[in-house]
Amino acid sequence: MSDTHKTSTVGNCRVITLNKHQHENGNLSVVESYAEVPFELQRIYYLYDIPGGAERGGHSHYKCEEFIVAVSGSFDIILNDGANQRIVTLNRSNVGLLVVPGIWRVLNNFSSGAVCLVIASEKYDENDYVRSFEHFLELTSVKDHGEEI
Repeated sequence: MSDTHKTSTVGNCRVITLNKHQHENGNLSVVESYAEVPFELQRIYYLYDIPGGAERGGHSHYKCEEFIVAVSGSFDIILNDGANQRIVTLNRSNVGLLVVPGIWRVLNNFSSGAVCLVIASEKYDENDYVRSFEHFLELTSVKDHGEEI
């Protein structure tokens, strides 16, 4: 993977409220490709049994978009674009956060029993990850034409 890293801002990430279909025997929310999320679903995974005080994430993607939902419990997502930081708390199972490529994210402050569902636009590819915050900052300090911001 080349060091072509998207220039995104934390403002490009957005909270999406899913329709909640309420029934006497429970609620249902649906996520479909190009309907609730602006990409084709390629990978779904979930985080659970997260020890108190633990953090997850701590990376950015070159091209993968993610839709993150707290299907149970709550947690915070710290978004960073290299210049600005934003914290989003997820705590409702019909509300998720769309995280675009080029955004550093850290998930923390997990409640007991929290389950974090992640729907991704790409299959797992280690080459799509930026795992060093210092490298991320280097990538975000350069515009598409190599000019300093």
